[in-house]
Amino acid sequence: MNGEKARPGTAAEPLTSLRERKKQLTYQAVSDAAIAMFLERGFDKVSVAEVAAAADISKPTLFRYFPAKEDLALHRFADHEDEAARVVAARSEGESPLDALHRHLLDGLERRDPVTGLCDAPEVLAFHRMLYGTPSLVARMYGYQSRSEAALARALGDGMRDRLAAGQIIAVQRILALENWRRIDAGESADEMYGDAVRAAEVAFVQLRSGIEGDR
Repeated sequence: MNGEKARPGTAAEPLTSLRERKKQLTYQAVSDAAIAMFLERGFDKVSVAEVAAAADISKPTLFRYFPAKEDLALHRFADHEDEAARVVAARSEGESPLDALHRHLLDGLERRDPVTGLCDAPEVLAFHRMLYGTPSLVARMYGYQSRSEAALARALGDGMRDRLAAGQIIAVQRILALENWRRIDAGESADEMYGDAVRAAEVAFVQLRSGIEGDR
């Protein structure tokens, strides 16, 4: 190649993208294999060594992808860590952060997005039962939520008021999702409780606006 450095738009960029896609596919494949084993036998009854063997990788390699066993189960939450921050950053001109987040939540409820808790697909129910029934997974998930809060605070401006607002918003999203999941786990269907979930979201964002936007 005559020693030339790759310029933007040349083969170097597709190669980098290909590596990243392969890395993401490996993450997904290992996580999916682990979750299948956890659901079948229970999170605490499956060892990291067994997951590594099932994924045909070494235990040290597995830990390069997933620092803790809990991350194997929670990988599907990783894409949602900065979701609120991305929604705020991509909002339309003239749209407030709360309006953008409210709209995004209503869209998620309508789509029965599992992250909203309003999803009664059998595989999602099984996963959530494992998650909320395993203390170490619940504790680890709080770490994901803490990072979501920090990312949202940065998107809002990262001042003290922004950090306070981010904490309230992420807490509201968590509480709404947990309530949706609790009712579905008790036997209600997502379709039956969709209206209640929308109304709860409306109440929550009215409260956020009165407590946050009123003096911003």
